[in-house]
Amino acid sequence: MSDDSGMNRGLIVGLFTGALIGSMVGLLYAPKAGSELRRDLKDKSDDILGNTEDYIEQARGKANDLINDGKRKSEKLISEAKEKVDNLLAEAEKILEEAKNKSKDLAENSKGKLSKESDKLKSAIKAGVDTYKTERKA
Repeated sequence: MSDDSGMNRGLIVGLFTGALIGSMVGLLYAPKAGSELRRDLKDKSDDILGNTEDYIEQARGKANDLINDGKRKSEKLISEAKEKVDNLLAEAEKILEEAKNKSKDLAENSKGKLSKESDKLKSAIKAGVDTYKTERKA
């Protein structure tokens, strides 16, 4: 919780405490009989106790609301994170597949060029051998 809610709680507790003390002091100085004063004190304390119980119930309700809100937000964040991870994995697989295809194409092209150059070299060697043989016979 933030500092504001702590200050609000302190303010409310202070108000209740001040009201209780003020009521008691007012009743003690009022010109009433002892039985009336006790009855008034009991009534005031019952009122304050009822208000305190209401405050506690409200606090519980707000706490439950905050907890439920936090759960919803965390579930939403987890869902968004899963979606992003799935998208990244799909993109990575696509890039890997493209790289495989390019390397396969490059290997096939290189193999074809190497085969052509090898054939040229074989032809050149054969021509050189044939020329050597004809020169030797002559």
